[in-house]
Parts: sequence; C-alpha cells; structure tokens
Amino acid sequence: MIEPYHNNALKRVVKAPRMYFMDTGLAAHLTRWSSPEVLESGAMAGTFFETYAVTEIFKSFANTGQTPPLYYYRDNNAREIDLIVWQNGTLYPIEIKKSANPSGATKHFNALDPVSDDSNYDDMSRHLKMNIGTGSVICLANNLRPAQRSRGDNLVVPVWLI
Repeated sequence: MIEPYHNNALKRVVKAPRMYFMDTGLAAHLTRWSSPEVLESGAMAGTFFETYAVTEIFKSFANTGQTPPLYYYRDNNAREIDLIVWQNGTLYPIEIKKSANPSGATKHFNALDPVSDDSNYDDMSRHLKMNIGTGSVICLANNLRPAQRSRGDNLVVPVWLI
C-alpha cells in the first residue's frame, strides 16, 4: 500500500491510499490473461507495467532493510504523479509510462511547486518546506537521457535500470 503525499501547502489532495498487487504473475492469472503477449497488448498493459515498476522500486528499498519512502500524488484537478520518493527532505517525482518515447509525462510535476515555495509558509512552519529533486519518467526507452521539453532536470529512465 502506498500512502498519498499531502502537505499543508497542497490543496484538494486525494488522501486515500493506493494498493498495488506485488505478484504480477498471480494477478495476470487471476484476471485470466492467457499469455505474456496478450498481457503486453491488452487493456491492462499500462496498469501491469506501472505495478511492475512500483514493485521493483519498493523491493529495492525493502531488500536493503529500509522502509520504502514511497508516496503518490493526486488532486481533484486530475493531476497525478505515479510515485514520489521522499528522502532527506527532498521529493523525487516519478511518472511511469508504457511507451518508448513518452511526451508530456512530466507535466504534472509542477503540482509539487507549492511545497517548495516560501510564500506558502509562515515563519513558524518554514521547516516544512521541501526540495523538489530530479524527476524521472520510467518507460521502455533504450537508454537514460534527459526528458525532452520538460521544466527542470528530469530524466527518461529505462525500466531495465530499476
């Protein structure tokens, strides 16, 4: 289960947790997808790809004995960030797309701007301010590269690197 990220500076944020089924093979069997080819091109292909990527990231933290600092973001304006890694006071947004060349995948990363903006905090709550780190788009790209037409330092990360 992944909890939503929310902060006093963020408004109208969905606060329900998101659940991932950690065993994609069993999930495919239970949903009666008959072969990997059908699963790859079926209606749930993107969802299974996202589940796989989140599970691998979750396991990378769990296998080192750490509690995974994973969150997601969604608000009532349909802005969504699939995964946020929160480490050392820095938020790292991650979008997951089943595409080799995702376009516009980083467009919702600016939803986190209010948590890094000084104007949203009074003198007593300045310590709540977060830094926004390098964003990532996990996808089916062949190699690591900068995200095209994105604001900030965002990367396109091949799924095989996670």
